[in-house]
Amino acid sequence: MGWKSLDDMDLHGKRVLVRVDINVPVENGKVTDATRIERIVPTVHDILAKGGTPILLAHFGRPKGKVNLDMSLRQVLPALEKALMRTVALVETLDAAESLTAEAAVAEVVLIENIRFHPGEEANDPEFAARLAKLGDIYCNDAFSAAHRAHASTEGVARHLPSCAGRLMQAELSALEAALSKPERPVGAVVGGAKVSTKIALLENLVNRLDLLVIGGGMANTFLAAQGAKMGASLSEPDYFDTARDIMAQAAKAGCRVLLPVDGLVAREFKAGAEHEVALLGPDTVLGDDQMVLDAGPETVSQVEIAFAGLKTLIWNGPMGAFEIEPFDTATVAAAKAAADHTRQGTLISVAGGGDTVAALNQAGAADDFTYISTAGGAFLEWMEGKTLPGVAALGG
Repeated sequence: MGWKSLDDMDLHGKRVLVRVDINVPVENGKVTDATRIERIVPTVHDILAKGGTPILLAHFGRPKGKVNLDMSLRQVLPALEKALMRTVALVETLDAAESLTAEAAVAEVVLIENIRFHPGEEANDPEFAARLAKLGDIYCNDAFSAAHRAHASTEGVARHLPSCAGRLMQAELSALEAALSKPERPVGAVVGGAKVSTKIALLENLVNRLDLLVIGGGMANTFLAAQGAKMGASLSEPDYFDTARDIMAQAAKAGCRVLLPVDGLVAREFKAGAEHEVALLGPDTVLGDDQMVLDAGPETVSQVEIAFAGLKTLIWNGPMGAFEIEPFDTATVAAAKAAADHTRQGTLISVAGGGDTVAALNQAGAADDFTYISTAGGAFLEWMEGKTLPGVAALGG
């Protein structure tokens, strides 16, 4: 770990420029899910406890470099103050930030208005980054979910100030490094979701690092069809059959076992409670033109549960079936509960990430027992793909 944390910095009397991600859902002027806000609380409180003044930089929506009051951070201010249990001074322009009013100058926490109101932010303009840097003495990045963007507030400003990771960034990086960089072996992964096309780089990176790869969801249909199965009306991507075969070959060469569904729940309608049957799946499978696989079957679940029992580390990204509708959430829920049980017993390190993944694990009631769940979408995937994240690299990691 080449990056520094707050523990490595002298914050007393310092202005700490903190990049956070509080881009939360808002309806009718009120925050409907404050999870991202709640996750920055330890960093802000730690800076205050060490005698520093947190000056928060954040984005909201995609204003494309122009002021748009519909995307003002003023909407999240009440939820932020509630979570921090502090009064937060919102500074509406960079000019105002450079010459803080008396009220803002003595505030415990300062929040600068939507950083994406400035075209220099997403362009990572060096002059804009230098201007931001003058607002603080130390830079702290606590927005792992924005770390895959080389923007002025995530990468450029780190070139000008002593830099460190905040507590959320530290937790994300530590969890991901433990899961993929230096995992306890055997290490496995569940990769699910609808399309192989969105996760090619992820699969190609993982098969060379894992002992076990469980493929689920619509992606599994593509792999089965690539082996010769006739998957009927099931979601699959014929254009990626060669890719699927290449990934299987890479896995075999690397000694990574690939576990595909050996049975599935087959229905003729995509709706909750649809009539369905269990069908065996494999290269010789022939489904009717109106039949579609919507979930992994009981024998597959059994094999996954047995496989999990032999792992020390598990990475999870994507559901194993159409988990949004019952009963096609069965495999995802059962597998998630199995992983949660092993984690709770202390025999498994489990790390998960991605929007659908978090929703699926919450639905299974398993999320609280996972070792770590990342709220980052794109950044989590790019890390798992083996890509360098600009916001992390700028910290020296």
